[in-house]
This record gives sequence, C-alpha cells and structure tokens, in this order.
Amino acid sequence: MYKQTSIFDAKFDKNRPLADRMRPRTLDEFVGQEHILGKGKALRELIEKDSITSMILWGPPGVGKTTLAMIIANMTNSKFVNFSAVLSGIKEIKEIMAQAERDAMYGQRTVVFIDEIHRFNKAQQDAFLPHVEKGNIILIGATTENPSFEVNSALLSRSKVFMMKPLDVKDIMIILKRALKDEERGLGLYNVEIDEEKLEKIALFSNGDARVALNTLEMAVMAANVVNGKRVVTDEILSDVMQKKALLYDKAGEEHYNLISAFHKSLRNSDWDAALYWMARMLEAGEDPLYIARRMIRFASEDVGLADPQALSVAIAAYEASHYIGMPECSVNLAQAAVYLALAPKSNALYVAYNRVKKDAEETFAEPVPMHLRNAPTKLMKELGYGEGYKYAHDFEEKVTDMECLPENLKGRRYYIPTDSGFEKKLKERMEEILKLKGK
Repeated sequence: MYKQTSIFDAKFDKNRPLADRMRPRTLDEFVGQEHILGKGKALRELIEKDSITSMILWGPPGVGKTTLAMIIANMTNSKFVNFSAVLSGIKEIKEIMAQAERDAMYGQRTVVFIDEIHRFNKAQQDAFLPHVEKGNIILIGATTENPSFEVNSALLSRSKVFMMKPLDVKDIMIILKRALKDEERGLGLYNVEIDEEKLEKIALFSNGDARVALNTLEMAVMAANVVNGKRVVTDEILSDVMQKKALLYDKAGEEHYNLISAFHKSLRNSDWDAALYWMARMLEAGEDPLYIARRMIRFASEDVGLADPQALSVAIAAYEASHYIGMPECSVNLAQAAVYLALAPKSNALYVAYNRVKKDAEETFAEPVPMHLRNAPTKLMKELGYGEGYKYAHDFEEKVTDMECLPENLKGRRYYIPTDSGFEKKLKERMEEILKLKGK
C-alpha cells in the first residue's frame, strides 16, 4: 500500500522506470481518452468544477487509469491513498478508512485509488461501502475486467463507470516523442537518434499500452551504442527489445470471451479471414487449442447443422489432430477447420429445434410414454398393453407408417424445420415426402 499527500512535487528519481517518470501531471499533459476528457466532456467537467464522485475506471493496461486518479486527487486538493488489491487486506482498509473519517471532520478530502479492484473479494469491497455513502472518501477503482461482473452491485450503483480505450498509434507517438525531448524526466539529455519509422514500430508493438511503449523505448535507448555523441537506435537493437508482442489476453477474463465471441460470429458470418485472425489472436496469446476446437465442434452443429453434415466430422478431426500434435503444429489443423466452417452453408434449424423441444419438455405436462411405444419384455407387460398397436416400419413398403410417436398433448407438434441451405434442402424434400406418406 502506498500513501502520499502530494503527488507530483517530489524530486524525480532517475532510477525509476521511464513510464513512471513521464506520468502526466495535468489534464493538458494527459494523452488520449478524448471521449471522456476532451473539452466539455463529462469527466473533465466534473474534475475542473471539483464535483467528482466515486468512479470506476475500466480499461486495458497502460491507458492511464492510475495517472488519471493521481491528477484528479491533485486538482481537487485531496489526500491520495493508493491501495493495491493484491497487497491490502481488511485490516489496512479499516485503518485508512478511520483516518479518512478523521480527516473529513477537518475538511480534508481523501481520494482512495484501488488498483485492480476486481481482485478485491466481496468483504474487502464491502469495507469501503459505508465510507463512500457517508462521503468520507471518494473511491476511484481501476479494473481491466468488466465491472458489471467484478464489482459489488452496491458499490457499483454508487459509482460512475468511465470506460477507457486503448491508445491509438498517434497517441503513443505523442508520448514517445515527448519522452525523447523531456530533459528533466525523460531521455532528452541522452541525445537519442531514432527515426519516425522505428518509433511507429514501437507504437504498434505496444498494442495501445503507453507503459509498454515507454519501457520498450527506454530499453532500446539504454542498449544503443554511442556514435559521434549520439545514442543511435538501430533496427537490430529494436528487434532485440521487441522479441514478442504481448497480446492482451486473460483466459479467465472478459477479453477471453470477447475474442471467442468475435471468432464464433466471424464464422457465422462466413468471414474466413476474420475467423482466422481472431483464432490466431487467441492461439498466439496462449489459449488452449482444444478449447478453440471444442467451440468449432459446437459451431458445426449450432450454425451449420445438416446444411453440411460433414462439418461436424471436420471439427472433430481438428480436435483430434490438436490433441495428437499440440501447438504450434496444430494451428494449421485448426485453421483448416475454421475456413471450412466459415465457407460451409449455414443453418441453425437444429439449434432452434432443440430449443423448442427443451421448452416443451420443461413447460408442458410430462405425459407417460404412449403404450404402443413401450417395450414388452415380460408376459405381464404384454398383458398390460405394452407395445400394443406398434407398427414396425420395415414391414411397410415405404418404411414409413402413420403411427403417432409424440405424447397426446404434443400431437402434431413440429420442431425441426429445415431450411433451403445446402444439404438441408434435400432433407426438406425428403421430409415433405415422408409427411405425405403419413397423410399429414
């Protein structure tokens, strides 16, 4: 846990990481988030009018959540208390809340910043609630996860949620150039030689994360050789410090579900290129290939179905191949299945049919199995009428009978209604032929 009354007036320690040293100190220095911090936007108005309330800052890493909380505390002349959800427990929370209550009696406002608030359990989050309600503190929580699922509803209802977006390349470039010029906090005294193209490579590599971008720049500058009094950042040095792009992904977090949703919907929309892209995003970030294969098995029946019966076999084969050889070799097996499913004719008729059946199974009276459909393995069961009236289809020329197989209360109900897509068109024709033979 870190507590500090004044935030930006301490002497800068050159040993601190560049990303920490270059934190914006005012809203004018803050880059990005124009949708909430631009002139006349809601959050900026609240800050400038000193009318802030408790809030949740929701966004990916490195977009300025902590920095914004610090700026708010500084601009509103508040004491700033930084809580880490990883390091702080109930005892620490109660101690700080008691101090905040005492400070409030003397007119001192306290901004409590909780980094990774989604990691606090319910009891820890509840400990803040009475102090938020009394106005003893202004709570600012930061989270990379959807607060709808990760923040207690009582706390959420008393906070305004502001969604922060990943920084675009233009924003990152501004931050990098500022760091190169700043002689007090940045790299201005190092006389760095790096061209626009290399800065753009760093910006793209950072994936919208200013911290990653600044750390990458700092490593490149520190590793650069001095030539004629300048630190020259070469392509070779940049390649060394940008070994592998860190893709935003958390198997247990929201981005996991966002990506699999994008993959599934791209397949459904027959967009094979988009499907391959979203699949690669997951695989290269460390997703279990068998999870993706299982999702394709589900897709093969839910969204392709009998429009192409072969789709299920292809998806199962991809699962088996992935199980046998693993990553990275199985990526091409999964790609093969994904493209096949994207190009396959689509039908959700089976999915719709099962939902209709499920509804009737759950909501209608569960009638006993009709007697003519029951087996009669014993003499008693035969005497009781089990199997009486059953018509054996193979005894009929067309292998079809007019025997009713649904219970009486659902007689005539239609569940599976095929489309005209792919092989289902032939099944539809066959269905009409069978219904005609049954006299329906």
